[in-house]
Amino acid sequence: MDAPTTTSAGNGTSGGSSSDGRGGGGGWFTPRMAPSPRRADASAETPEQSPAEAERAMGEETGRGRIPLPRRTSASAPAEPGDSAGASPDAMLIRRTMAEIAPVADKVTSYFYALLFVRHPELRSLFPAAMDAQRDRLLKALLTAAEHMDNAAVLTDYLRNLGRGHRKYGTEPGHYPAVGEALIGALTRYATTTWDEETEAAWVRTYTAISQIMIDAASEDERRAPAWWEAEVVSHELRTPDIAIVMVRPHQPYPFLAGQYTSLETPWWPRVWRHYSFAGAPRPDGLLSFHVKAVPAGWVSNALVHHARPGDVLRLGPPGGSMTVDHSTDSGLLCLGGGTGIAPIKALVEDVAEHGERRPVEVFYGARTDVDLYDIDTMLRLQQSHPWLSVRAVVDDRSQFPDAVREFGPWYEYDAYLSGPPGMIRSGVDALRGAGIPSERIRHDSLEELVGTAD
Repeated sequence: MDAPTTTSAGNGTSGGSSSDGRGGGGGWFTPRMAPSPRRADASAETPEQSPAEAERAMGEETGRGRIPLPRRTSASAPAEPGDSAGASPDAMLIRRTMAEIAPVADKVTSYFYALLFVRHPELRSLFPAAMDAQRDRLLKALLTAAEHMDNAAVLTDYLRNLGRGHRKYGTEPGHYPAVGEALIGALTRYATTTWDEETEAAWVRTYTAISQIMIDAASEDERRAPAWWEAEVVSHELRTPDIAIVMVRPHQPYPFLAGQYTSLETPWWPRVWRHYSFAGAPRPDGLLSFHVKAVPAGWVSNALVHHARPGDVLRLGPPGGSMTVDHSTDSGLLCLGGGTGIAPIKALVEDVAEHGERRPVEVFYGARTDVDLYDIDTMLRLQQSHPWLSVRAVVDDRSQFPDAVREFGPWYEYDAYLSGPPGMIRSGVDALRGAGIPSERIRHDSLEELVGTAD
């Protein structure tokens, strides 16, 4: 299962809940007459358990109940904020749990996988042979989704993309209850201060809604697209010692939009997928281009940069992301690309050009050194061809890139697009808001912030 690289998991549950909203009858678990016990020995100092111990604990803490299968109909509706602060009651309970388990995240992760694989060993084949490559991606995606359950506009798109993307792992609807049991089991053990029946019911409702959205998206996608696409490497250009431009030809049509991303699997690391943005708009010949930087200990990135050659066959997951151009307006585009984040920015420029528009496009290409401006010549050639395009390189080793962009404003009439490292996106969003651009006009797909840094 993937846990990339963003709603809401509302307060209703397709599995049903007791009439007083406290979980139990008709929900994931068999009815229970008493609240979950708070275990005195399950503190932050609890030693790691073996899978057998985890299995015994799971039986103690959940009564070996089973989560029913979510229905395969329409997605659960998002919940509206439930209080003056804009957070629903379930969201408040979930965030309280998240705050408690944050200091012991590694233990929660280990316990989660131990429960999942001991109780459901058939699911082990869906994960990479070396779990270090997967680590907390699945669990982190679930926790991230739960924490942002009230952000409907963002989270629903994220979950639908996640559900479609999970098809490439062979994920079936029947797998979701098993994951939910492991999630609740891990939270029950480590959220010893905040966990009670009300909190468990909130998590049950939330996960049921999350899984329903993902199942519905996968079911819909199954009717119109394969689980993955095979694509042959047709060219491999090393631009720097650790950055390569890889071009592939899918074996069948691959529809996507400029500004989106996909996930890639290499033959060297089966079942290990990482996300990369398309480095160009759709082409008549169907070729796809990616900019890949090899990062330390990066399994997929190092394989693509240092081992991939023409003739190798990769797998592509479905396209995702919402950092696309709205062609119904004539607003200018302010594009910030840091490092290999220039790839989707280049795609956006090509997209505007192909639509024959003359809207102003301002591109800021950020890098720590001149060497990191590996694609500046391409961007300058685009500038020469299109008078509405302006390209500025910003070389800065102090992470002040967004502040430099703000100095060239005003930008309040522009739609902003950001792509690059998470830190750049965070500071960039703050800088652009400070420059007067409304949040709804700032677009980015920061997968790393959602589910961990891709490698």
